[in-house]
Amino acid sequence: MDTARIAALLEPFLDQPLSPLQLDQISIYIDLLQRWNARINLTAIRHQDEIVTRHFGESLFLARHLFSDFSQLRHLERPCHPDPELAEGEGPAFSQAAHPPRVLDIGSGSGFPALPLKIYAPNIHLTLIESNHKKAAFLNEVARALTFTNINVISERAEEVAKRQSHQADVVTLRAVERFEAILPQAVALLAPKGTLAVLITTAQLPQLAILSSLTWQPEIHVPQSQTRVLSIGYIS
Repeated sequence: MDTARIAALLEPFLDQPLSPLQLDQISIYIDLLQRWNARINLTAIRHQDEIVTRHFGESLFLARHLFSDFSQLRHLERPCHPDPELAEGEGPAFSQAAHPPRVLDIGSGSGFPALPLKIYAPNIHLTLIESNHKKAAFLNEVARALTFTNINVISERAEEVAKRQSHQADVVTLRAVERFEAILPQAVALLAPKGTLAVLITTAQLPQLAILSSLTWQPEIHVPQSQTRVLSIGYIS
């Protein structure tokens, strides 16, 4: 897909343009997604423009609020507590500390939001949990094609990974997962101390976040070009 077209479609979701390398990575990803989608059901969205806005736009919108200064992103200390005066688009940045941020995505499917997070902030250590072996193979193929490092695809159920307590992350992400309310406690179990949970959901799902009493939630942020989609970010205080 033409990178200039990708950049134009992503403008509403970002506060600064992506680099030519990042745009090339998205173009390669789209080509792979459409090729594999002809064989296995990765996404119901077929049109390239809609793939950019619905999948990449929403995922990069999340990345923008998690990693607000990706050009300086090197290490993660702890999520910043929300500032009531913080303007939209300046969301919880991660400051420098002892290790690169460990990000874990549950139910990765075709790779959203996890792989665009890696495109946006390449220094993160990324783990994707996807129990479907064919989808896991696709995720590994994209990671190879985009020459990602510090990335791990686990083809298991999140419940099993959480039981082992071997993959605690500084950031856990969720988007369009089945059994959303049931998976929320597993997401918290996968968080490291002072960790952050970021979920892309509909406004109808917001009340379900109330079951996570251990998290403090920032006000939800509405996703551009959507009537019902929101980003909610919570942290363990």
